Amino acid sequence: MLNDIKANLQTMRFSLLEFSGSLGDLGTFIPLVAAISIVTGMDIGLILIFAGIFNILTGLLFGQPIPVQPMKAIAAVAIAEQLLPAEIAAAGLLAGAIVFLLGVSGLISKVEHIIPKSIIRGIQLGVGLKLALKGISFISEMPLVGLNSITIALSIGLVILLLKNKKRFPAALALFSSGFLILFFLEPNVFSQFHFSLPSFQIIIPTADNWLTGFTKGTLPQIPLTLLNSVFAVCILSGDLFPSKQISTERMATSVGLMNLIGCGFGGLPMCHGSGGLAGQYHFGARTGGSVVMLGVIKLLVGLFLGVFAMQLIQLYPLSILGIMLIFAGYELAKPIRDQKQISNLIVACSTALGIIYFNTLYGFLIGLSIFLFIKLFSKKKN
Repeated sequence: MLNDIKANLQTMRFSLLEFSGSLGDLGTFIPLVAAISIVTGMDIGLILIFAGIFNILTGLLFGQPIPVQPMKAIAAVAIAEQLLPAEIAAAGLLAGAIVFLLGVSGLISKVEHIIPKSIIRGIQLGVGLKLALKGISFISEMPLVGLNSITIALSIGLVILLLKNKKRFPAALALFSSGFLILFFLEPNVFSQFHFSLPSFQIIIPTADNWLTGFTKGTLPQIPLTLLNSVFAVCILSGDLFPSKQISTERMATSVGLMNLIGCGFGGLPMCHGSGGLAGQYHFGARTGGSVVMLGVIKLLVGLFLGVFAMQLIQLYPLSILGIMLIFAGYELAKPIRDQKQISNLIVACSTALGIIYFNTLYGFLIGLSIFLFIKLFSKKKN
């Protein structure tokens, strides 16, 4: 492990472009963290502290931009059903334990070989389109004209699109900063409320009821999503983007498991490594582990000293800019579908994606798998 860190440190870059790329997953990170903090009362300072620590560690250990994002199924249930912090912690701890055991035992690789690549590509396509559609919904809620409007969102998005291929242009940093510029003109008083605040560290001990609720409502729907999108899909996408630094599913699963076993009992949010976040970071220029190390340091410092102020800013951050960030991240995630040349593979991938869009990741996977097995059975009978 120490040798890996030393080798990765030698290849890290701490440039403006790397930092810009690290911001590419904030389109999903910010709204989920803000919503959970508002609805459940979880301390955003603690959430940012643990997310920052894990960003730094993953950058050092993997040597490439591997994002740290909230577990989406748990986050969605927590927001929709107003779960208690102890129930969220229980869901994350149980999910972390299951994924960790699959990783360290090597069983994850056996599961990996069972799932066809066309289904993985379908998951990437479905999640990517869902991210883009969420971004479009954010923008569509805005007025046509104004500082936080459809016109501004499309104009900024067009400029970023035209300039994103400029190697030295930090597109995501410019996009993210434009949101704060808009916020400054819309809500100038919020910046005058700047102040330091320390988080209140805590140990969360779930009760028996918390464990049961967390498992049934959070862990069960999260496990398939974590294995498919945060382990298998992110490893495949990482291999596509960084062929010389292929990450095994065992390492990825172990990393996801440890993040939750370490952080969830102390006020951290259940976290994973999402393929959508990796797509967004790469799209905006992240190429080395230095990108997420820089992002982690900022999250850690903000969480330690500016948690309350950061919460105020996040609650008011323009949805039009978040929407553009989600659209770009979704496009980057969906792009690998292009390597599915055979009609049968495209049918499986697109069916999986449609299931994800209209239902959820688990149903999309089951639909794609059913069609894959049907095509395989039909082909055998034909032969």
